[in-house]
Amino acid sequence: MNALAALAVLAALVALATAGGLVWRARWGRVRRSDGTTRITPGDVDAEAFGSAVTLLQFSTEFCAPCRTTARILGELAATTDGAVHVDVDLTDKPELARRYGILQTPTTFILDRSGAVRARVAGAARPDQLRSAVAAITGSPHVSA
Repeated sequence: MNALAALAVLAALVALATAGGLVWRARWGRVRRSDGTTRITPGDVDAEAFGSAVTLLQFSTEFCAPCRTTARILGELAATTDGAVHVDVDLTDKPELARRYGILQTPTTFILDRSGAVRARVAGAARPDQLRSAVAAITGSPHVSA
């Protein structure tokens, strides 16, 4: 391979990596709506109970720094929302759940309605404003506190 071809291959790889990084960054922390066909029960994730209105189900791992920030955000949102519960599941101890629910990164958060249907999913560190909007849409309350 001559120098010009090698340089072209290098430039193509840099462009591909940059495009991939921009796509990943755009999707990180954004709430994506779900059709609600997937249902989760407290027994599926070894939780005591889910919320009467909404459950913020966080999947994390032991050494995940963004997981701690997300846990704080979700905990505060659950504390200020009637009928909301935050459940944190450590995938370090339950890797089969990652396969079952298609979790490729931590933190990943599922927002469940009162029946346990997954109504939204967040891959990465959750954005508080988007979380509040998603919870308000599920609970039917436009007044979810910050």
